[in-house]
Amino acid sequence: MESDKKSPVSDVGAWAMNVISSVGIIMANKQLMSSSGYAFSFGYNATTLTGFHFAVTAMVGLVSNATGYSASKYVPLWELLWFSIVANMSITGMNLSLMLNSVGFYQISKLSMIPVVCVMEWILHNKHYSREVKISVIVVVIGVGVCTVTDVNVNAKGFICACVAVLATSLQQISIGSLQKKYSIGSFELLSKTAPIQSISLLVLGPFIDYYLNGKFITNYKLSSGAIFFILLSCSLAVFCNVSQYLCIGRFSAVSFQVLGHMKTVCVLTLGWLLFDSELTFKNISGMIVAVVGMIIYSWAVEIEKQTNAKTMSNVKNSLTEEEIRLLKDGIEKTTVKDIELGESKE
Repeated sequence: MESDKKSPVSDVGAWAMNVISSVGIIMANKQLMSSSGYAFSFGYNATTLTGFHFAVTAMVGLVSNATGYSASKYVPLWELLWFSIVANMSITGMNLSLMLNSVGFYQISKLSMIPVVCVMEWILHNKHYSREVKISVIVVVIGVGVCTVTDVNVNAKGFICACVAVLATSLQQISIGSLQKKYSIGSFELLSKTAPIQSISLLVLGPFIDYYLNGKFITNYKLSSGAIFFILLSCSLAVFCNVSQYLCIGRFSAVSFQVLGHMKTVCVLTLGWLLFDSELTFKNISGMIVAVVGMIIYSWAVEIEKQTNAKTMSNVKNSLTEEEIRLLKDGIEKTTVKDIELGESKE
């Protein structure tokens, strides 16, 4: 798995894996954490459970490297540490934001990641976006906002945590693609290198962060066979979720991952209504329709942009080739003349 092959089938597979695993992990965590389930409540898990997720992902990576399924490539330790710090700030910031703010403001902060990623990619990589892409992003943000945002309450601490979470998450997702390109490393290989660092740090600091959030240590929770099953299920799904996230961002971009990733929101709302009797209002449905339309427009706009860029590159390549041929011919002619002149002067 030294390089991620790009084909329409594998691209769809990567997105499908991300959507299915993400929705699955949300459903599993819902059963695990709800009072009607196993009451592995927010105060007990959050950051610590994420540490379990990365620990299992790290073990899968180690087994993969040991069996030769994946090859280890060099990435400087300082880059891995820096990335892990940013990623952990993202996780902790999101948990603190959800705890300190209302659900409505938390959803708004998540939606703000799309424009923030766009601005950061423009600043860091001088990336520009077409008018169609910008319009589609606005449509998606409006649609998801309509179907998810309800009450909006915010305080100073919550606002700061939300800002840190948004900036850290945006930078982390951009860095995933940048590191893969910079070191020519596959998505799974990069994840195998970052997961151990993240798991160790989250398992060490996670219980204390969770205690700060809700005043409860994970040691106070009484495990049952059902809870263990759903924790293992959540960790297993997290492996696919993490791999597919790195895979999708590496193949496409952080912006595409954010925009098309909101399909998960639509699926979660729909499955919540089907499986958990969650309320699904006309406002939710209309918002989901607008969001899906925005995603379709975004996919079309990105495809048009790719085709335009491909044509431009093809024209440039052809013109450069002709120019190189002309210069090469001129160079040969001049060299021949000089050789003749030099030959005559020697005589």
